[in-house]
Amino acid sequence: MAIRTIHIDTARTWRGGQNQALLTVKGLRALGHPTMLVAHPDGELRRRAPQDPDLVPLAPRFEVDFHAAWKLARIIRAFDPAVLHAHDPHGVALAALALGFRMPWPPPMLVASRRVDFRLAGNSLSRAKYRQVDRFICASAAIGRILVADGIPADRVVTVHEGVDLQHVADAPPVSIHETFWLPHGAPVVLNVAALVPHKGQRYLIDAFASVVRSVPDARLVILGQGELHQSLEKQVHHRGLEKHVLLPGFRTDVLGLMKTADVFVMSSVMEGLGTSLLDAMACARPIVATDTGGIPEVVVHDETGLLVPPRDADALADALTTMLLDEDAARRYAAAGYERVHHRFSVEHMVRNTVAEYEQLLAARS
Repeated sequence: MAIRTIHIDTARTWRGGQNQALLTVKGLRALGHPTMLVAHPDGELRRRAPQDPDLVPLAPRFEVDFHAAWKLARIIRAFDPAVLHAHDPHGVALAALALGFRMPWPPPMLVASRRVDFRLAGNSLSRAKYRQVDRFICASAAIGRILVADGIPADRVVTVHEGVDLQHVADAPPVSIHETFWLPHGAPVVLNVAALVPHKGQRYLIDAFASVVRSVPDARLVILGQGELHQSLEKQVHHRGLEKHVLLPGFRTDVLGLMKTADVFVMSSVMEGLGTSLLDAMACARPIVATDTGGIPEVVVHDETGLLVPPRDADALADALTTMLLDEDAARRYAAAGYERVHHRFSVEHMVRNTVAEYEQLLAARS
């Protein structure tokens, strides 16, 4: 039976959560489920879905925005969804407020995606909005454990691993990372793709690379992303004398193509809900070096699809990267195993089917 859903994402930026929201909406529609998307009027999500006739431009100006909530309530009454699915915290607040207005009967069930492994805020507003959530869909079991520890009942928490659009990855044309950034021909390249924020751990990665180049002198590190730490990371690169070895080119739209021509993909996070860029890298058949934190071990199997090291440990990170760059046979084995793992367990189709199953279970429990 078709399930009518409204999906809400209020972010302006484009990160993993917005991509997963769009993949979910597209996947549900492909299965015949009527789906509406509510997105920020000036956001990247709306820009990437410009021809969507069921996209409503709406976002709160602040967390408690009754006017925006009233508008959403009108949309809910007109569309009459069975499920209201919020993909970010402000979206949860907006949905919770909207449900306080007059609703069809029965009102839609409220589902919230949780993709970060941060603790829930302990203030009264946070408690009030999350109290109305009927089901939390967590991107990893690690995130679910944090929610339960923060007082969310375990029977309201489920895990649905995020998915990657394997066909989209396969269709992305390779882009020479050497030519794009004028790197020496044949130099081994390590790629990191992440926002430049503290919990992504690039400061430890740069420290680690100072050791890597002592063993692999022609190695290069390319860090793609933008964020508040860009200037301080550039200063760190200069301080370590790594200007020829470490590049911070900022945000790129051709990440998948560049990823296909890098030698190793690295994730240095201190905290990580799951890490969708890891899934992309595995789908591109890249060997992985990553930190053993959050949901990352649910994606990367140590010594099978890559190497895991403790977070904040620059020495261990350097050793793993050096090993991966010098042992080409092992790198090829890890890459092949990662490619198989992502195809069998982390496809977007798998994610959407599991999401629908959670909707069905939730609605069945109400009836």
